[in-house]
Amino acid sequence: MIKDHYETVKQTIQNKAVLCTVTKRRSLEEIMEFYNAGERVFGENRAQDLVSRAAALPKDIEWQFIGHLQRNKVKEILPIVSRIQSLDSLALANVIEKEAAKAGLTVSVLAEFHLAEEDTNKTGLSADEAFSFVKEVMKLEHIRLEGMMVMGPHTEDEERIREVFTEAHDLFVSLRKEFGEETFHVLSMGMSDDYRIAVECGSTMVRIGTYLFEE
Repeated sequence: MIKDHYETVKQTIQNKAVLCTVTKRRSLEEIMEFYNAGERVFGENRAQDLVSRAAALPKDIEWQFIGHLQRNKVKEILPIVSRIQSLDSLALANVIEKEAAKAGLTVSVLAEFHLAEEDTNKTGLSADEAFSFVKEVMKLEHIRLEGMMVMGPHTEDEERIREVFTEAHDLFVSLRKEFGEETFHVLSMGMSDDYRIAVECGSTMVRIGTYLFEE
């Protein structure tokens, strides 16, 4: 039985953001509860889990890879994912391009930015790299760059969270003006603890797991 938090999330994000249901550490039965409720966009952090879940679950699920992607795992997930949200380097972009070309695929991606400087263990691009990075990725024939992904700072300080999400939205708007609204249209930010603030700051997709699955 789906927890009450699901309705809370849906009411908060309605007509504003898409829900990406995060399946990390969840059973197939738990995931199917959300599938049966109508959800089709699911996110997974680990390549091995993504492959096994995709094999066992309905084929119309839109799997999004949201964790740090190792280059040697790209080939495994490309036939499965509808989007990679964690493109954080040109080196990774070139591997995705190479493997996608071999497979005859065009891969949708988001550029991952690290804007919360206090979280030193997080990966992602800096704001200073944004325009040059996007320009280079857009030259690749088998990659479709659709926007950006950001993680909020690991803190309970809501003003600091809002600062980071506001900075992310401002950067998103600037990139969209430069590279076109039709192609650059996804801003993925907001998780279980901070999705409300993210939606207020203009997020178009939230990535939620813990809050949905646990009371």
